[in-house]
Amino acid sequence: MASSPCGNSNFDSGLEIKTRSVEQTLIPLVSQITTLINHKDKPKKSERTLAAIHRVGQAVSVAVGRFVAVGEAIATENQELKDEMGQACFEARRAGDAIAQLTDVGSAVPSQSDGRVTVFSDRTGMVKAARLLLSSVTKVLVLADRIVIKQIITSRNKVLVTLDHLERVSTFQEFVQIFSQFGNEMVEFAHLTGDRQNDLKDEKKKARMAAARAVLEKCTMMLLTASKTCLRHPDCESARINKDAVFHRMRCALEQVIEIVTEARSCGENKILTASIYNGIKDFKSSVECLRENPYSLSPQSVAGQLEALVERTEDFTDSAYTSHEQRQAILGLCQLARQDTQQLVHAWVEAQSVHAKEPTEDMEVSILKTCQNVNDLRRELHKVAVGRASDLLKVHGEQLPLRALKAAGAEGNLEAVAEYSRTLTEQKEQLVETCRLLCHVSGTEPLEITCIHAEETFHVIGPQIISAAQTLALHPSSKIAKENLEVFCEAWESQLCDMALLLKEINDVFEGRRGDKRPYLSLPRPGKHSANLKTAKAVKLDAEEQTSMAKLGLELRLLSSDVDTEVEKWEEQEHDIVRQSQSLASMAYNMYLFTRGEGLLKTTLDLFHQAEVLSEEGLQLCSSLRTFSAQLVDEEKSVVMTEMEKLVALCQQLQMGAKTPVQGKTATFQKVDSSIQTTRSILTVVLSLLPFCNKLNKKYKSERTSLSSPQDWRERQDSSTPVKEEGALNSKNSNGFGVKSLEQHMAGLNLLESK
Repeated sequence: MASSPCGNSNFDSGLEIKTRSVEQTLIPLVSQITTLINHKDKPKKSERTLAAIHRVGQAVSVAVGRFVAVGEAIATENQELKDEMGQACFEARRAGDAIAQLTDVGSAVPSQSDGRVTVFSDRTGMVKAARLLLSSVTKVLVLADRIVIKQIITSRNKVLVTLDHLERVSTFQEFVQIFSQFGNEMVEFAHLTGDRQNDLKDEKKKARMAAARAVLEKCTMMLLTASKTCLRHPDCESARINKDAVFHRMRCALEQVIEIVTEARSCGENKILTASIYNGIKDFKSSVECLRENPYSLSPQSVAGQLEALVERTEDFTDSAYTSHEQRQAILGLCQLARQDTQQLVHAWVEAQSVHAKEPTEDMEVSILKTCQNVNDLRRELHKVAVGRASDLLKVHGEQLPLRALKAAGAEGNLEAVAEYSRTLTEQKEQLVETCRLLCHVSGTEPLEITCIHAEETFHVIGPQIISAAQTLALHPSSKIAKENLEVFCEAWESQLCDMALLLKEINDVFEGRRGDKRPYLSLPRPGKHSANLKTAKAVKLDAEEQTSMAKLGLELRLLSSDVDTEVEKWEEQEHDIVRQSQSLASMAYNMYLFTRGEGLLKTTLDLFHQAEVLSEEGLQLCSSLRTFSAQLVDEEKSVVMTEMEKLVALCQQLQMGAKTPVQGKTATFQKVDSSIQTTRSILTVVLSLLPFCNKLNKKYKSERTSLSSPQDWRERQDSSTPVKEEGALNSKNSNGFGVKSLEQHMAGLNLLESK
């Protein structure tokens, strides 16, 4: 089907589908049309078949009518798209009417002589109407998508104007007034770009958007304290340098967001993905394995050249001062083995070509296998070196000794000590930057490569900013604002270390073949809800400063939810109640983490409190499962589980009561948010301590049941646990599971039908 001569060019000329919301809107329509076209061509049709086809045709027509009404309403709100949208809506309505007419066969079986044109007598007409309908509907959706892009650009422009005003203010009073406006504009921009990020189909763009938004999130708080410090100490050079760096970084991040949503090409995009060793190995193996299909598809020189380029990239590892002698020798040895095996392959290959062999010889096949195995071993060794170094650095830097020393030296006004500890921090920064570069080589996917590059750039930028903030404090040791400013930059450093720990886990997951799909969120505009000036929701949204203060707590929540997922994966019984309920808790906690970033499905504090209630109920269900599980345990084991379970019950009840308690005022709401997230963190901590212990006990008793229990004992135990399992299943239904073919497959099928 993919090679159909029709292709997709006639369908989507210039209308590439870039977002999940457009794709998901089209899929049901494509399915219904495919049903109409794929009806069985039998000479006689039963009345039941005719009625079914009639219903589907009428349903398509009615759905198109509603859809067109929405499109026309959007056109009214956006005059610049009125003509294009109007034409697309007109074509969609015309195609919908044609389909309704062609499927008007449900009243009676048509006779040979009635002369009516139907889906049975005019199959070509149906295909043409279907293609016109899909083309026009897609155009309406793509035009609607332009509105989302326009909203993001408009929001960015407002932020830039206010940013310019902020940079030029000269009094505290003026700064406070403008920063308040800036905070509101940044929250609006964060929500728009968060929706867009979740909606993008291209994973590379999604990763670049996430990186840019992370910079904006962290820089907002830095901008506040750096600007205040500069206003308090206007003649301080280090304070000015500190502030200028923040403003420059924010402007670059804002520009990157616009490049992504408008698909503008920039030099930054071209250099963002340097050639990684992972991609080099993948391409080299692909070339070598292609020789099985066609020994004449490549030249021996090109394959040897690919290997040399790959070996050259390993110099980032072997030339590093931080790579141990043993690791360096292991990498060099594997590179040499790969060269030898490739030379043997080339020799066997040339011999096969000299006798005009049509398929690989036995020597070639053996060489292909050995060469691929060696580069796999090389990849494994490089992964071990990069991940091992990153893990060691995170352990060492987790103590934050240079940061503490810098804070203390700055507060004492000791410029010499600040200079000494700045050198230590600079060395740590260089280690982290180089380690991020190595992780990029072994990350395994382009989105993770982008995240590694973002981490590298962040450490590279924040290191000098911490030093300039510490110098400012040392020059003005009694300044509370200078002290607060240094604290904010140090927290940004610690936050990036947390992000690096998560990145490390994701790289390991890819290497070991574990990848979790994120739930998509759709961002198509609807009439009245996405005008240029967004209306504020009735429920409270956190402002930029509050989101920043929540960021650290949110990151802890994300780490814990990730750790829970890791522990859950170790269970053999993935359908066990404890496993399912723990997974559900981790998923809801992750949603709460996204809320602290202004992303995800929880948009307002009311959404968060509702999620907290649901999480507490799921936690109490887990307690019920733990109680049932503990019934089979001996006294000491049972005591440990019951003690932790009681802690969990108390925390879930605390979360439930807190979420249901009404509050008034912004400060009280913020405190309630903080309390909800802290209690959720405590719940996950208890769950994380229980999971490995319960898994160990489950394996132990499962083994004993298999070898010692009588069939009658086992049956009784199963019967007693069934009601709990059913109840758990009812409370943890996956509402996000649905199986549909991709849009591309549907379109390929439609094109093939037309070509028949």
